[in-house]
Amino acid sequence: MTETNEVLNCIGCGAEIQTTDKDAPGYVQQSTLNKYLEDDSKELLCKRCFRLRNYNEITDVNIDDDDFLKLLDSISEQDGLIVNVIDIFDYEGSVIPGLQRFVGDKKILVVGNKVDLLPHSVNQNKLLNWVQQKSKENGIKSVDQIMVSAEKGTNIDELMEKIEKYRDGQDVFVVGTTNTGKSTLINRIISQNSDIKDLITTSRFPGTTLDRIDIPLDDGHSLVDTPGIIHKYQLAHYLNEKELKAVTPKKQLRPSTFQLRDGQTIFVAGLARFDFLDEKSNVVFYVNQGLVLHRTKTENADDFYKKHLGEILSPPYEVSEFPELKKEEFTSHAKSDIVIYGLGWVTIPANCQVRVYVPEGVSVSMRDAII
Repeated sequence: MTETNEVLNCIGCGAEIQTTDKDAPGYVQQSTLNKYLEDDSKELLCKRCFRLRNYNEITDVNIDDDDFLKLLDSISEQDGLIVNVIDIFDYEGSVIPGLQRFVGDKKILVVGNKVDLLPHSVNQNKLLNWVQQKSKENGIKSVDQIMVSAEKGTNIDELMEKIEKYRDGQDVFVVGTTNTGKSTLINRIISQNSDIKDLITTSRFPGTTLDRIDIPLDDGHSLVDTPGIIHKYQLAHYLNEKELKAVTPKKQLRPSTFQLRDGQTIFVAGLARFDFLDEKSNVVFYVNQGLVLHRTKTENADDFYKKHLGEILSPPYEVSEFPELKKEEFTSHAKSDIVIYGLGWVTIPANCQVRVYVPEGVSVSMRDAII
């Protein structure tokens, strides 16, 4: 909140001005607010609207579940195509279960972003089929799916062709969770269509206090950027900025293979622990290559973690703020991935028993191996 009794609002999007959460609507730096309080003849714009107006740059703004449901409710009453951006590195953490239920019978085009992070050995057709299957499991009847890299510009023209094909002359609503690279993707679309830069506007979603960013399409309709929903079960929400940087891959994942005997444990930095309960296993880790993968005997693992958390086993760097690890057990019936939402995954062979420890509140699941 502001340090004044008066409620101030952004003149761009109408969000209530606040100085505490830079990812939430209405954020300004305290110094910007102080300048405004000294001279209120100046316009007061939140960080997001300031970047939009001065640099034609769209930045992330995040909202909680309730606001997101209001947003989807508002979209469901309008005609348009839904473009659902997911993070292909963190599919489980970035999918929105029940999206179809909330938006009604609208067409949904699923866009898997960050394809540049996956190893070259991933078969693209197999990956598209896998995404289609996972969408179905989550109740999403996608009309099509495409893999892109917003960072590298891969397949952006093909994405725009698909949007044009499926939107039927209507608006396009881009939705996604935090950390999917949705804003990077939209900025990439804007930069590749430079003639639209000066026409971007903000307006209100009907019946909500949330702002939308409208990017004009050729026929008077718009590509609409929406705020991102926060999924609390992603690891990102338990990390500070420096820790998040250490966990988030920026370049292609390099598989790390271990040949393990019974009673061995692998720590992924201080963020997760895998105990392998079989006599012998070959396992492959897919996580950001800067993270330490430390092998130790399972019988020593508890003491090792207590002693070295925040040192050899880091991140986390702020140990006092980090949740305790909770335990789950998995047995694979086929070659499978054990996925920690927001961290990566380990591929294990069939009939492998693994005990996994992840921070309290973070989700972990098993799926058929994608590689």
